[in-house]
Amino acid sequence: NRNEQAHSWRNSIPNTIYQVIIVPLCFLTTSVPVAKQLASIKALRKGSDLEKAFATAALVYNNYADPESKLSKSETKSLLQSQFWHFIQGQENKPKYQEIISSLDEESENKINFEDFMIMLVSLTLMSDLLQEIKNVKTTK
Repeated sequence: NRNEQAHSWRNSIPNTIYQVIIVPLCFLTTSVPVAKQLASIKALRKGSDLEKAFATAALVYNNYADPESKLSKSETKSLLQSQFWHFIQGQENKPKYQEIISSLDEESENKINFEDFMIMLVSLTLMSDLLQEIKNVKTTK
């Protein structure tokens, strides 16, 4: 049947290629751009930068999440690599980074909910070298 054919096709592709290329391509071709999604939320038309930043994170998560609003560990890793690259690049030798990424590499059926995803984003941001650059941005004239 059609479902078995789709499953067998998926199994013939190496997992890394599927996560890094196929999954992001699916979202590029079918979803409305996040900026357009954000603009469609009436309550945020006069929202603060912080409100819009968190709404954007929620929209990106929802675009990747399954119908139960959860992400598999491999989908989470793919999302981080494609949407959070500037924060995670160069962090490979940090123990906390290794701990987070290795937890995503574990084979398990556990999925990531939005709360856990946001905690992960905050943790990765706090350890990121990019955070120091952000702190050094001039905020007054």
